[in-house]
Amino acid sequence: MLPRAIFNDSFSSNSFGTKIIDVFILSFSLVLAAYVYGVTLSKEYLIALLVVLVVYSYVAEGLNLYRSWRAGKLREMVLTAWLSLLLSFGGLFVFFFAFKVSEQLSRITVMLWFTLAFSLLFLWRVALRSYKKNKRKLGLSSKKVAIIGATQSGIKIMKQINLHDELGYDNVGFFEDRAPDRITGLNLSDIVGSIDTAVNKARAGEIDVLFIALPIAAEKRIAEILSYLGDTTVDVHLVPDFLLSNLMHSRIDHVGEIDTLSVFESPYQGIRRLIKRSEDLVIGSLILAAILPILTIIAVVIKLTSKGPVLFKQDRYGLSGQKIKVWKFRSMSVMENSDKVIQATKNDIRITPFGAFLRRTSLDELPQFFNVLSGSMSIVGPRPHAVSHNEEYRKKVEFYMLRHKVKPGITGWAQINGWRGETDTLEKMEKRVEFDLQYIKNWSVWLDIKIIFLTIFKGFVSKNAY
Repeated sequence: MLPRAIFNDSFSSNSFGTKIIDVFILSFSLVLAAYVYGVTLSKEYLIALLVVLVVYSYVAEGLNLYRSWRAGKLREMVLTAWLSLLLSFGGLFVFFFAFKVSEQLSRITVMLWFTLAFSLLFLWRVALRSYKKNKRKLGLSSKKVAIIGATQSGIKIMKQINLHDELGYDNVGFFEDRAPDRITGLNLSDIVGSIDTAVNKARAGEIDVLFIALPIAAEKRIAEILSYLGDTTVDVHLVPDFLLSNLMHSRIDHVGEIDTLSVFESPYQGIRRLIKRSEDLVIGSLILAAILPILTIIAVVIKLTSKGPVLFKQDRYGLSGQKIKVWKFRSMSVMENSDKVIQATKNDIRITPFGAFLRRTSLDELPQFFNVLSGSMSIVGPRPHAVSHNEEYRKKVEFYMLRHKVKPGITGWAQINGWRGETDTLEKMEKRVEFDLQYIKNWSVWLDIKIIFLTIFKGFVSKNAY
């Protein structure tokens, strides 16, 4: 049984303690596997352990395993730990092959080691989450929580506090200075006092945790509140306002000794860039090998049914707004790639009979797997638009160009949610961009896998695709 001390409130899933437990589990699993199978831990096993620990640490950091996981995200947290373990053992096998030491290790012991680590990484995280969820039932005191600012961000915090008992928070209420007629989306009974009242209660020890959910424009007022709370022991959290919370991967960065808040940034930083590229290469190669017969058949039919080349290249904006050539099967009788590209519409006379079938089923997009392997596209990402459409909509749709903080994709979050095909209204384009930015903000390997899986059932055929 793990000691009770490791489960105290300061032991969060992104703490140093969590990393130590993971290292202990990986090491203990090897010792236990060797004991069960009756082998002696030679220096080769110790080298293997070092390789796994190093790779696991780098991959876990890259996948953001040790961040603060939101309540209700146990499944995603466990899957991330398992992926880190899988990649670390993959690195071990590469090491075995490169240095030809696999014959000095027992394969059964290594497999038992992996199985034990796989199980224990899951069980200890379940135990931690179960403890957090039931600490009120265990008779442990909860923390008194107050929210300064009856804003959209403040209301979101309140809903999460009320929804997740495992947080151990007892919500005191909102504290707000604005007149009641300026407050929307909240019962006035939830407002229990002014901001000064909240500060005084915190100074008196009646509040343990204080969330400041004021808009970023209220910088002076926030500074005053923090100044008043400087001689208290209350935990203070600044909640990003509605604008910041809906932007990209917001994170704290550093320029020398100055802290900065990153709001417009690609989610693929550090090792995540390598992980995303590895995902594209591995999955892209497997898919391309599987669909080669289909590509050949489509190419032959295009050649037999209409005049012109089989493939069509069109300019698109790629990563960082750089122009790329996107490959497609030709589905029209024309080859438009000028400054003005007319989007396909229903019953468009430019579309060939077989081309109409290709477009409805998205089979015309399959050559873009070659773009994926070349590195100009990803399997999953915002769909690339014609350059002329980019120039048009970047002036009309807020944050439109943030789509290009990542590589464009063959499929995407917007497409499986129904926002593909013709964008004949501004609202349709706004919804597509909204879902694209949701994807970028919430990117993970598991989200990519989910999108790829759902594309099979929801992403190929659409009534909006002409």
